[in-house]
Amino acid sequence: MSNEVRVRYAPSPTGHLHIGNARTALFNYLFARGHNGKFIIRIEDTDQKRNIEGGEESQLQYLKWLGIEWDESIDVGGEYGPYRQSERNDIYAKYTKQLMENEQAYYCYCTEEELEAEREAQIAEGKPPRYSNKCRHLTAEDRAALEAEGRKPSIRFKVPEGRVFKFDDMVKGEVAFESDGIGDFVIVKKDGIPTYNYAVAIDDHLMKMSHVLRGDDHISNTPKQLMIYDAFGWEVPKFGHMTLIVNESRRKLSKRDESIIQFIEQYKDLGYLPEALFNFITLLGWSPEGEEELFTKEQFIEIFDPSRLSKSPALFDMKKLKWMNNQYIKELSTDEVVDLALPHLVKAGKVKEEMSDQEKQWVYDIIALYKDQLSFGAEIIELTDLFFRTSIEYDEEAQEVLNEEQVPEVMKAFAQEINNLEDFESASIKSSIKAVQKATGHKGKKLFMPIRVATTGQTHGPELPQAIALLGKETVLARLEGAVK
Repeated sequence: MSNEVRVRYAPSPTGHLHIGNARTALFNYLFARGHNGKFIIRIEDTDQKRNIEGGEESQLQYLKWLGIEWDESIDVGGEYGPYRQSERNDIYAKYTKQLMENEQAYYCYCTEEELEAEREAQIAEGKPPRYSNKCRHLTAEDRAALEAEGRKPSIRFKVPEGRVFKFDDMVKGEVAFESDGIGDFVIVKKDGIPTYNYAVAIDDHLMKMSHVLRGDDHISNTPKQLMIYDAFGWEVPKFGHMTLIVNESRRKLSKRDESIIQFIEQYKDLGYLPEALFNFITLLGWSPEGEEELFTKEQFIEIFDPSRLSKSPALFDMKKLKWMNNQYIKELSTDEVVDLALPHLVKAGKVKEEMSDQEKQWVYDIIALYKDQLSFGAEIIELTDLFFRTSIEYDEEAQEVLNEEQVPEVMKAFAQEINNLEDFESASIKSSIKAVQKATGHKGKKLFMPIRVATTGQTHGPELPQAIALLGKETVLARLEGAVK
């Protein structure tokens, strides 16, 4: 194996890009770029029944959207292809032949029903379920008889007895497995397709992977892969198993957990920025030195150090993601924020797709009002609801404000000021509020809060004179009258 860093992300096209898989890809990408190495994407599609149409394209599309590029794969080629496992069967067959000739593997004729009965019996006896290796010593006559029954064999790897397989994990330190706890495992299924652990070990060797960075759920696969390396006398890559991502209840992030949005495509559709998601995901189970949390991709490449991968589960904090995305949105120009948010208002039916210049300017100004508050594009629907409502329902907090004794006087004076305005702009509205203060003697919260609640229905919100100007004179007068009633 050369000294060049070569790492891979190897998705199965069984679904869309999940946040956990995106993290695996991202850590491998940063590690490769930080060491001037190569980042490879290999498609592991041997489980044909679970593959979905478009799954492969979706994986690549959303990795690109996140800002991840690769050096070798199905779309860019490379000298170690094919990069799709289903196209590598001839390669696997060559190594299977070698194992069979060396008596390191054998045909197994057990049916699924027989294997299940064996597992159930072992569990009933309080033993850990594992294959009994009963086909290991079949004679040629035994095999012929079983084939005459119409049985198709799988091929099992002969697990060496009394061995301890160790590896120094980049995250966990030394990890060891006793071979006697692992039964002979299938390396080629009855249909001739290699199993995951077998194909992965061969591919990682032939593609010269120097490191294998992957999720903690793969650690139980490692001893089987080490056995394949050992059988062929190959050098073992350096393994690193990243801790799991957990939700706020400290439970493993499950694809069935609906409390958290889990697919990159969904975040894109909601109007999250790829740079923010890249930043957030990188901090899931990895931490830089110091307290800073906002980094560019280039900075991450420079500082990423796998020795700082956490040994504790990574907490998926949705509030933190919203905060982080908001920080990135604040750095955009107003035009860019409008481009991000406007499609969501159109989709929600709040505004038309085709608008006059005057309508466009009105919507532009409304979105601009919330630039510093906006956490993600689709949030604009909720934030701007007060501009699209025909009536206001006051909540308990708002009603308390309107019940204060000075409110009728403030409403009447403000309505009079507004009614007399010819220029309904934020500057003149601001002057009108000052005039009400002078006329009534009410100031501060006693003045501003009733006006805000009456006109917007909210106790908190954007710059008040600007909001009132965008609501329009007719709407504001109607709301003032309704608030007094």
